[in-house]
Formats: sequence, C-alpha cells, structure tokens
Amino acid sequence: MLVFAKIKSVQEKIKSLKKGTTIGFVPTMGALHKGHLSLIERAKKENDIVVVSVFVNPTQFDKQEDLINYPKTIDKDLSLLKGVFCDIVFAPSANEIYANNITSQAFNFDGLEHQMEGKFREGHFNGVGTIVKRLFEIVKPKKAYFGEKDFQQLQIIRNMVKNHKMPVKIVGCDIYREEDGLAMSSRNARLTESHRDAAPFIYKTLKEAKMKFGTKRALEVIDWVENEFKKQPLLELEYFDIADEETLQTIKNKNPNQKCRAFIAVFAGEIRLIDNISL
Repeated sequence: MLVFAKIKSVQEKIKSLKKGTTIGFVPTMGALHKGHLSLIERAKKENDIVVVSVFVNPTQFDKQEDLINYPKTIDKDLSLLKGVFCDIVFAPSANEIYANNITSQAFNFDGLEHQMEGKFREGHFNGVGTIVKRLFEIVKPKKAYFGEKDFQQLQIIRNMVKNHKMPVKIVGCDIYREEDGLAMSSRNARLTESHRDAAPFIYKTLKEAKMKFGTKRALEVIDWVENEFKKQPLLELEYFDIADEETLQTIKNKNPNQKCRAFIAVFAGEIRLIDNISL
C-alpha cells in the first residue's frame, strides 16, 4: 500500500500505471469503520487498482465545532486500509487541496441541494461538490463508490458528474449497519452509552414507517413518526421526510410509478445522526 500526501506524487503514480488499468476510488474523511471497508471491498472486486482518500474537508462543515470535533485517526485508518489491501492512499493537507484559499465553489445542483439536509446545513453541499470534483480531477477514477446512508449527497454527486460531464461512474452501495440496525457512522463513536442504547430506535422506526407506507398516505406516516419520537426522551427528531428518489422533493400523493425513500435526521444528545430507507 502506497501513501501520498502531495497531489503531484499521487498523480505521477497513477500516470505510471499500465494503460487500461481501471481505477476505483473511495473518498473518505477518515475515522474509518466497516461501512467504509465494505465500499473498498466492492471497489476491489470491480477495478484493478483502488485509491482511497483520507481528508477531513473543512468547506463542508457548517459549524466550526463539528470540524474541530471530527475524529482524526490516521494511524488506525492506515492500518484498516492495509488490512483490506487498499492499493493507494491519498491523505493531503487542507493547504495542498485548497492552496491556502479554503473556500467552496458555488454549484447548481438543480434544486437537490435545497431539500432535507440543505434546509439545515447551509453551504454544506457546495463544500461536498467542491472537494469531490477536485478529488475526481486529481485521481481520474473510472468508478467512485459512495454509501447510500448519505443518499442526498449521492444524488447530488451524480448530478454534479452529469452537469460537469465528468467521465466517472458513481456507484451507490447499501447502507452498512450495526447488528442492532444503527447505520454505521464515524459519529457513532461519540455517542454516550445511553444515547447509543437509544439510537437503534431510528432504524426500527424507519422499518415500521415503510410498512405503514403500504397502506397509509405519506402525511399520515410522517405524523406517526413525529409522534413516535415525542415519546423518546433521549432522541430529538430534526426532520422526517418522504421524498422522490430522483428529485428529492417531498411527496404528497403516492404514485405507483414513483420510487420513494424516507429520510430522517435525529439528535442523540449533541450528535446528529441521519438514515434513510427505500419505500
């Protein structure tokens, strides 16, 4: 496994690869867990070489304290990456990526950025678009792998790739869950014991909402979820939405030809957790 911190060095290595070598890319912010490793394992099966970036991107944090508190575990990350036979790791500094100008590019994601997360995290998706576009330009992968836990982010990246005519296929991968159903996230490690015990209620509620969606109207399901969380003293619901998978627009009436997904954001103490489920 080769580790690079400089853009020029990683590009030279990629350029030296045999012509026709396929590159799979997994961008991460470190604090790796089994969910990340599952993306890498899939990329290994579908490509000749796998590149993983480890970079805590400052432009996608709407709150400075979240950036400061984000876990940085590079030694553990490198050990985990070696264990899944990652080929190349790109772990740059913020100055290396942004050249002393740490600002986001402004994107038009055709309205996808204004739904759900966009209502609560100002500028977040411009930050995501900026770093992902930059990393794609550096690595030039054939395929890039993202988990469906951040489904809105996945759709936004697909939109950016299409609008900017970038030659990379975006592969969405199933949400990787703990045995009790909690979606794996780097943030889970920061949960208190009591909040960790309460957190599986999120996925349990999503599964019940999916069942109810078979016979009830979307607004009835939303009301039911909101009432369920009022009974949970350790969990505070930020939003629950049922939306079209393509447009991410809230649906009012069910359409049999429409793919829908339920999205949720919950505070467990200070820690914000998101999840979703296909309906």
